Amino acid sequence: MKQLLILLLGLLVLSGTAYAHGGEDHGDGPKAGTAGATSFSVAALSEQFEALLRYEPLEGGKPADLRLFLSDYATNAPIKGAKLTLTNPEDANLKWAVKEQEPGVYLVEGQFPANKAYSFALNIVAGEKADLLLLEGIKVGEKLPVAAAPHAEATGLFSSWKTILALAGAFVLGIVLTALLMRRRRPEPVPQTSEQALTASRRTPFP
Repeated sequence: MKQLLILLLGLLVLSGTAYAHGGEDHGDGPKAGTAGATSFSVAALSEQFEALLRYEPLEGGKPADLRLFLSDYATNAPIKGAKLTLTNPEDANLKWAVKEQEPGVYLVEGQFPANKAYSFALNIVAGEKADLLLLEGIKVGEKLPVAAAPHAEATGLFSSWKTILALAGAFVLGIVLTALLMRRRRPEPVPQTSEQALTASRRTPFP
């Protein structure tokens, strides 16, 4: 009986360990609740150039700062010293100033008058190469998506299938051990008195 109690106690300890670790995630996947994007981007390419326009949320009627990344299409090398001209098909009166910050990175400054979608016609002259690219889908007034909050994990006793299996195993094993122990236990013989022994001997026929 003492051994049975020790076994059951050990199983309960294992069950508690499984419960304590039931809500942990040891996988290598990505975690929920990571920070979302901090900027928008649109891209365009041709046989000579590749352009990427990146910008933070814009508001119509307010100054806008955008960054244009320009690289060679074949080698992906940054294009430095390029002469860039930006116009808007939606409004030809808009003016934009372009200034190179570092090789292949250009600051674009200006202002969009309204909260709506715009596009840039980008004229590029870099050395002996020249091209015209269209950057579409610049959404003025659009907000960045909010990162989803991580779902609250259940912390109840039965929140983990490992915990349930451990408890069920302990219960079944306890029943089996109890049944085996009860089968091994036999009733001890009751000592007979002298009168009972004499009576039994009288009833027993002699050979």
